[in-house]
Amino acid sequence: MLLSRGGNVYALQPRLPFAGTLVFVATAAAFALALAPAAAQQAGPPPAGGTASAHVNAPPVFTGPVRVTDGEGAYKTRKYRDLFAEAGHSKKEIDAKIAAAYEQLFHGDPETQRLYFPAGSNENGPLAYIPDIQHTDVRSEGMSYGMLIAVELDRKAEFDALWNWSMTYMYQQNPKHPTYGFFSWQLNYDGSVISELPAPDGEEYYVMALYFAHNRWGSGKGIYDYKARADRLLHDMVHREPLTGPVRERMGVREHTVGKEVNDEYGMILFSPDERNTFTDGSYHLPAFYELWARWGPQEDRAFWARAAAVSRDFFVKAADPKTGLVPNLSQFDATPLGFGSRMPASFREDAWRVAMNWSVDWSWWAKDPRQRELSDRLQAFFESIGLEVYGDNWNLDGTVIRDRHSPGLVATNGAASIAATDKARARKFVDALWKLDVPSSKIFRYYDGLLYMMSLMHASGRLQVIMPRSGR
Repeated sequence: MLLSRGGNVYALQPRLPFAGTLVFVATAAAFALALAPAAAQQAGPPPAGGTASAHVNAPPVFTGPVRVTDGEGAYKTRKYRDLFAEAGHSKKEIDAKIAAAYEQLFHGDPETQRLYFPAGSNENGPLAYIPDIQHTDVRSEGMSYGMLIAVELDRKAEFDALWNWSMTYMYQQNPKHPTYGFFSWQLNYDGSVISELPAPDGEEYYVMALYFAHNRWGSGKGIYDYKARADRLLHDMVHREPLTGPVRERMGVREHTVGKEVNDEYGMILFSPDERNTFTDGSYHLPAFYELWARWGPQEDRAFWARAAAVSRDFFVKAADPKTGLVPNLSQFDATPLGFGSRMPASFREDAWRVAMNWSVDWSWWAKDPRQRELSDRLQAFFESIGLEVYGDNWNLDGTVIRDRHSPGLVATNGAASIAATDKARARKFVDALWKLDVPSSKIFRYYDGLLYMMSLMHASGRLQVIMPRSGR
């Protein structure tokens, strides 16, 4: 199910840097809301059919100007933790494990292993897609994940083929269409559209993959001018004016008004940018990426992304249950858990598996918010209490189980959460569980489990890194 929402504009004004620190100050209306206590922030009513769950939010800490500093993480030190090396595995073993996982997921048996499928060529070169095997479709999420994996492992051919398929079939180029400038989130294998609405996590990963591609390989021409494409997409995410018209969805065509993919008032990424938009998805919050966009993105939007990074860090703390550490799939802008009746209550499900990976890579790259360490400790303590070999993958936030499938995707992201954890003995158990996982191979589940496994493997080994511009900053 794809739901959506909308936002208001509050400009951010840059102020000159001092002592090596870039400082941005928001205009009064925007910053007053950003700094207001959680109880005073009114997110408005939940969307039609939605229900806000009772939840105790941590007090906000975001109480000053937005400072773009380098933090104390790998961006500054250029040193990435390798949790597998710390557990006693050799570099040769680790490199071989990552190479084997990539080879299986991108070039393995097409029936049970492969996620990367060549699909002919056009005037821009080879085409390829990554299918969601279980749902027999192609999603912007998986395509952009595949591109990030490819650029990190220096696989330009695969990167370009995925990007070409994305631009050929998923990107909306009609300036009158409501989703102009964004990617349709769901297509058939033949490139025909199932749903034209965008899912902003796809745009986020496309942007990051494109900036890294520019930094690693340099930009080319046309669709392969990686930096120009990243800049344009990032600009549209922040500024796209609303357009109204017919939009294709799974159940048919209906009228939608679609605009930007962020809510400026709250400084947050949206779940989807159409007229129903009043909430967010915790797994779409990527402060590690936002810090880079505050340095590399369009100049006029850098203040927004600096603020968004700080807001997302506070959001993680407020959204995580104070006892279990579980984060709901969907939340209101004040981090109150959001559900849609008994069929879809506010709960920890597949989207939410990614949240711990998001805060942990943010800690790895930037190390700006020590609260992320406590979040990893709390979450891992909960899953350890259930049993490392048996815990389920869907949960109510209070720790009652919804589904008891022990999913490799969740095992993988819980392993990546060890990057931020302080309890070394317990964190080591989750790292060992990730190391012992087989590369997901299934006729049903290998898409989501496989991609989360691959990214978590790279995060935990310190192989998913900031690819710096050739100038060094």
